[in-house]
Amino acid sequence: MTNKKIAMAHDKKIALIAHDHKKQDLLEWAKFNRDLLAHHKIYATGTTGTILEQELNFEITKLQSGPLGGDQQIGAKIADGEIDFMIFFSDPLESLSHDPDIKALLRMAIVWNIPIACNRASADFMISSPLMDGEYDRLVPDYNNYRTRKLELDSQESAELNGEGIEAQ
Repeated sequence: MTNKKIAMAHDKKIALIAHDHKKQDLLEWAKFNRDLLAHHKIYATGTTGTILEQELNFEITKLQSGPLGGDQQIGAKIADGEIDFMIFFSDPLESLSHDPDIKALLRMAIVWNIPIACNRASADFMISSPLMDGEYDRLVPDYNNYRTRKLELDSQESAELNGEGIEAQ
């Protein structure tokens, strides 16, 4: 599969997400890195966004809470090229009702080659990288062949898709 380049500008589009038991950790990290974060476009889910906006004193684009669709909103923004990277302080010891959404979000980040920091140490390394304050061409697989592929269907499936052979019940 060939790759295409997606340019990341000097000012990055960053998603900040934290589960309830990790919100304090993310807040402390964000306050420590406030000046570095201030010139970037920040997105956050639910309560996390409200807390960060109050504490950091700059605008945060706030989405729904994770369990109410915020994780999926972030995933959609990744697929649409509106998020450059994600810092997601998750709680590995907590069972979460929206775990499938979290897995889908992480999958989107992997599919679209979005850098992910899942804890404070990886977030520190990511934000202090020289790539953070420059332009960067992110390589993403060219999914055009996948999008335009022809599917082989057996005759029964093909007839059902074309509305043939379906009897009224």
